Amino acid sequence: MKAHYYLGWFNKFFSEKLSRLLQEDITDRKSLAMISSDPSIYEDDGATERSWLDQAGIIFDEYHLINYRVQKKDAQTKIQNASVIFLLGGNTLKQNGFLMEYDLSKFIKKSSVVVMGASAGAINMSAKWLCSKNFGYKVEMCSVYDGIGLDNFSILSHFDLENNIELVQSELSLLSEEINIYASNKDCAVRVKGDKIDVLGNVFLISNSKIQKLNETI
Repeated sequence: MKAHYYLGWFNKFFSEKLSRLLQEDITDRKSLAMISSDPSIYEDDGATERSWLDQAGIIFDEYHLINYRVQKKDAQTKIQNASVIFLLGGNTLKQNGFLMEYDLSKFIKKSSVVVMGASAGAINMSAKWLCSKNFGYKVEMCSVYDGIGLDNFSILSHFDLENNIELVQSELSLLSEEINIYASNKDCAVRVKGDKIDVLGNVFLISNSKIQKLNETI
């Protein structure tokens, strides 16, 4: 059964609990496809995210970084052949545009492998997400963007939640009437496997304009 991991940003490494779950879920370790969040910046190579996996003892035979150096057709093939797909953290908007430009979302959605996303990558894995200057985006107007839609909820990842609860609740109120939103900070994860949603670290659920802190289940 495939699993989806919506990750915050980890300042050091994965916790023992998260490492153990990933080791159990990632049994095929032939190929890791990493999707850049800023595909024109070739130095954005996923070294930090890869170090988390290395520390957890999850080593792949091959590592493929998908950015503008890779042709569109080759990128799609790498996604189709991947043992695990990892959407890297960084620039949410640029990654969202790249996913559309290279027509990658449909291949990720069809895939039966483990899909992971860190920060921006986690946001783009979700069904839809709010782009707002109050969340650090350099935009004048709020807009709702479609993500890949691996699961029918929204993600706000790697945001200073504890000090901005009222702002987050107000900003996401309208979207939360339409879809559940999981808001997480650093060193945390939301894992979906089958019909089960598990939570690690400080994760909040915003639903119907109300916000609640979820209990850890991992």
